[in-house]
Amino acid sequence: MAVTSTDSPTPGGRADLLRACRDAAIAGLVTLGMMLPLIGFRTVQNINNELVLETRPGLLLTMILIVVAGSLVISLVIRPWRQRKAAAHVAGESVQRAHVRATIAKYLTPFAIGFVLVYPILSIVFAGWQGSVKWVDNFGIQVLIYVMLGWGLNIVVGLAGLLDLGYVAFYAVGAYSYALLAKEFGLSFWILLPLAGCLSAFWGILLGFPVLRLRGDYLAIVTLAFGEIIRLVLINWVSFTNGYAGISGIPRPTFFGIPFNANDDGFAAVFGLEFTPMYRTLFLYYVIVGLALLTAFVTLRLRKLPVGRAWEALREDEIACRSLGVNTTNTKLTAFAMGAMFAGFAGSFFAARQGFISPESFTFMESAMIVAIVVLGGMGSMIGVAIAAVAMIGGTEIMRDMDFLKQIFGNSFDPTQYRMLLFGLAMVLIMIWKPRGLISTREPSTFLKERKTVAASFVKEGRG
Repeated sequence: MAVTSTDSPTPGGRADLLRACRDAAIAGLVTLGMMLPLIGFRTVQNINNELVLETRPGLLLTMILIVVAGSLVISLVIRPWRQRKAAAHVAGESVQRAHVRATIAKYLTPFAIGFVLVYPILSIVFAGWQGSVKWVDNFGIQVLIYVMLGWGLNIVVGLAGLLDLGYVAFYAVGAYSYALLAKEFGLSFWILLPLAGCLSAFWGILLGFPVLRLRGDYLAIVTLAFGEIIRLVLINWVSFTNGYAGISGIPRPTFFGIPFNANDDGFAAVFGLEFTPMYRTLFLYYVIVGLALLTAFVTLRLRKLPVGRAWEALREDEIACRSLGVNTTNTKLTAFAMGAMFAGFAGSFFAARQGFISPESFTFMESAMIVAIVVLGGMGSMIGVAIAAVAMIGGTEIMRDMDFLKQIFGNSFDPTQYRMLLFGLAMVLIMIWKPRGLISTREPSTFLKERKTVAASFVKEGRG
């Protein structure tokens, strides 16, 4: 009786290895063709102010090796793992996995809220008062602004299924509303915050009327044009918005009328503390935490109301939605208005935090970033949007501190220049691994007797 050795590769395994090597070689050649003009060559000025062509073979080779290694990992590890996962799903092993997901989801939200609340304290404990400013401001506040923007756009894109590529326009309306009214009339931040949201909601309704009959790509093009129109108005209406120069000296928010300065009437002097700019940063951090939690609370409550269920019905099938007697005109307008209102809140906070705004802060790339956060997180999933915002915005900020990479690629290497490259890579990986976003399951708005998670396969492709 012949004995077959289990250590020798099977014909199928050898074929898979050859196929993986072939795919990796093709990916390497494509990367070489794409990266050669972008990374392999660079023009620099010499001491005679002449442009000199400089080659970077080391950096180019590193990029190619990363792509080849990634292709091999996908072919030899990820793809077989997904096949085994699909087989296990057919075999009925997904019940236990669904139970584990439900348990994680049950405790993830309270843990995340608790961590966000104590995050500044942890930063101060580990980095000190001076070192924690960067972690609280650049990471905490910046990420939370995009979390709030992502949740606001999630109403329009994730719940109502209306692809909006001009969302940054409402962000700009909120910022300029606060800046102009605060400088001209001296109104406080707490009065102008709801007013900026109302003005943005008004512009959201104005956008909604012309696009009531549009869907899909046509809707995306019109909203994109609306965002560009707002930006061009901000640039060219110099007498009102100061054009490219922007608006500076925007009043900062106060703590019940107490400013955060070093004067005798400042926050530190009133409470007998030593002055430090960290007090204003902490105050702004908890303000944006409150605004983000308000956005999440209102969105969750709206999903359970008839208007929220009408949004989801509109997302799934507009024709069926009309046949059921739902007023699609009001449904679309409310979705645009609510999403724009939260963008206005975020814009007014952005202006108050920065103290300076200009049209360069509200370009199309900002809209693209917010839409990408919603899509990558999972359209309709608030937890997924928050995770995507932390990964994308926090990851970009972390790249600014990767100075150790200069020892590998040279002193002229700037990691932030490649953030869009990594952003595109993340998009490709998510489309391969999770086509419907990081969180592909949905919790139903209404249920009979028992709430059951809705699988992604029951959600229309491309609409959440």
